[in-house]
Amino acid sequence: MKFAQIVLAASAATVAFAYPRGRDVDTTKQSADVQKRANGFTWFGVSESGAEFGESNIPGTLGNDYAWPDNSQVKILRDQGMNVFRVPFLMERMVPTSLTGPLDATYLAGLTSTVKFITDSGAYAVIDPHNYGRYKGNIITSTSDFAAFWKALATKFASNDKVIFDTNNEYHDIDQTIVLNMNQAAINAIRASGATTQYIFVEGNGYSGAWSWTTTNDNLKALTDPADKIVYEMHQYLDGNSSGTSESCVSTTIGKESLQSATAWLRDNKKKGFLGEFAGGVNVNCEAAVEGMLSYMSENTDVWTGAEWWAAGPKWGSYMYSLEPSTGPAYSTYLPILKKYFVSS
Repeated sequence: MKFAQIVLAASAATVAFAYPRGRDVDTTKQSADVQKRANGFTWFGVSESGAEFGESNIPGTLGNDYAWPDNSQVKILRDQGMNVFRVPFLMERMVPTSLTGPLDATYLAGLTSTVKFITDSGAYAVIDPHNYGRYKGNIITSTSDFAAFWKALATKFASNDKVIFDTNNEYHDIDQTIVLNMNQAAINAIRASGATTQYIFVEGNGYSGAWSWTTTNDNLKALTDPADKIVYEMHQYLDGNSSGTSESCVSTTIGKESLQSATAWLRDNKKKGFLGEFAGGVNVNCEAAVEGMLSYMSENTDVWTGAEWWAAGPKWGSYMYSLEPSTGPAYSTYLPILKKYFVSS
């Protein structure tokens, strides 16, 4: 999600601030794969935000600047039927010295504990470096450094088939060839780590926006994976500039309309897509737009594998899109809408 939302979220929560914002899958390659429900989705869930908060205060203090998800809240959403939870974190906390440096043991333990809780429940955990293609404020251009980071981290989760690797959150304002190369370097490094069965979510430039995917990220169709488990993660908000910074939505049909060109791209290129961030305000226009978007996706599950709402997590307070049970402003309104599309419902 784009920077403007940081200010919005920070005013609603006691944090420094937080950055919110394939090929055909062969299920025989992964023994623990989920069974799709009638709507055809493989995954449906939410981003469990918190560990990426306080990016202006590194390393920051756990419980003050940032927080790991509350397992009791994750359990509520899991019990409701969600089967995937994205776990954003900051690379600067995970590898504080350099991209090629050692993993921070304490921060890694927090991520590992969260992932274990999620996957022990039978759900999938998406590991998400929430860095916008940057490290310490600089665009990452070294494929070898990026690969070193990913090989070190993926090694820790190589034996867990319920882990999904998200190469990086919302690349933006970066040379498009760099975005292609960074994604490919991550894929290669993850496979070299011994993580050979898990899905890999790749993200695109332009904040990985679905609405602009075909004009911005067409070259990502060249990505390759020996395991053939690439899924293209796109994000889509429904306000005027697709940034997710307003409670209003353009129209009741904007969700479906925003995905149509990306859907055609996925189908034409024989790829799989996943809506890794989406949300709408608590009002009838947005509720209809969200439902229309999800309904459209459920009619196109030959290419769409599922979706994750942005966001839940312990630090949001009164943030307009918060799905944190039961205090989040969006929880009571949107849970019944989303639940229609849960894989296990």
